[in-house]
This record gives sequence, C-alpha cells and structure tokens, in this order.
Amino acid sequence: MKMAMLRVGIDTGSGGTHGPLFQDGTFEFVPIPDSLGVELRTYGNMVGRKRRKLVDYIPKRLQAKMRNQSIHVDPEFVTFTYGDPTRPKSRLRTLEQGDMLVFYCGLQGWDFESKPALYLIAYFEVLTAGRASEFSSAELDELFGKNFHVRHQEVFERQKDRLVLVKGSPNSRLLKQAVPISAVGQTAAGKPLKILSSDMQEIFGDFKGKVGFQRSPTRWVDAAYVARAMEFVRSLD
Repeated sequence: MKMAMLRVGIDTGSGGTHGPLFQDGTFEFVPIPDSLGVELRTYGNMVGRKRRKLVDYIPKRLQAKMRNQSIHVDPEFVTFTYGDPTRPKSRLRTLEQGDMLVFYCGLQGWDFESKPALYLIAYFEVLTAGRASEFSSAELDELFGKNFHVRHQEVFERQKDRLVLVKGSPNSRLLKQAVPISAVGQTAAGKPLKILSSDMQEIFGDFKGKVGFQRSPTRWVDAAYVARAMEFVRSLD
C-alpha cells in the first residue's frame, strides 16, 4: 500500500494569500488561480461551503484584481478527481486501488487570530490512477468528467500525453475540520520554515529528515508508516 501527500490550494505564491481557517476548526478550500483563463468559475461567482463567495476570503487590497479571476478547481471534491500534467507529479500515476492521496494546504485565521500554518484538509482512497492516454474515452467521461484538465477540451488535447489523473473512491472525503500538521523550523540560513510537526512525524514518519513542508514536492510516506497513517487519516472528521 502506498500513501502520497500533496500540497494544494491558494497560497502566497499562487493567489497571494492563504485559505481561511475558522475559529471552530472548519475551513474553506480556495483553489489556485486558473493561469489558462478557460474556467467560467471565478473567485467572484463561486460560493464555498460557508455560503460566501470565495473572493470574500481574499484580502481587500486584492479583491478587485481577483474578483473576475478564473479558478483552477483541482482537486475537486464532488466526484474526487485530481489531475496534473507536470513532471514532478508524474509518479502519482503509480497509485493503485486502495492507496491513499492526502491533501494539505496553507490556512490562516479568518474570523480569529491564527498565524498561517499547514493543515490536512482531504484525502482520496484511490480507485484508479494513470496517464490520461491509458483511459478510454468512456472511462475519461465516466471517471474524470468533472476534472479541470478533462472538462476543458482544448486543455485536455494539449496535455493528454503527459496528464496524470487520480480518481478517488466514494470513501474519499473533504474534511469538515482542518488538522494542523506543521510547526515552525528554520532553513539553513536561519529563516522561518514550516516543517512537519513532531506529533505528525510520529504518524507519517520523518521523510529521511526532510521535514520541510512549506514548498514541498509530493511526499511519499515510508512503507513502515503507511498503515498507521491511513488509520489516522480515516479517523478524521
């Protein structure tokens, strides 16, 4: 069994802010901007779980700029799909049925004071994964029809040979409560760095000492920790 951990969602490097965390521990998943400009959903017209438009969670100084910005809704948590055409994510094609893809993102307090930190927000119990070219047209429509990279035909045609798709089973979920996973460490130069907290290292392992999760590639949990990590993730609300 395999488990991968992946950072997603808006952040200061892609969108200019972190997603909102609420005082009761709930959160809103805010996607990154759509750099291709093909999506009809925008920060100004998409409504989140709290029945507010996503633009409301963006700092006021950026709202005018971001209101009509289209958004890259991926992963999507209606039918549980994720797609990525880039080389750093290509190994996700090796995920198999029963494996787990865990998503985390940067959140900060919105209706209370809470500094930016990293939180687990969702997971897929994998149903299938692979390159888009390995699936039939019928499979693409049935399994991945809601995914950003598939639903926009012009995007799909450009990316299909390198596009990796992951489909979660009905046991997948977007959590109700965000689960903190980070602590503040330091880079070699002494600058602040978000690292995997010691409590989370007990669950997910220490990734051979590479515990900096702030700007992180896909992280693959060591096989010795996968069973306990899966048990923990499935216990989350």
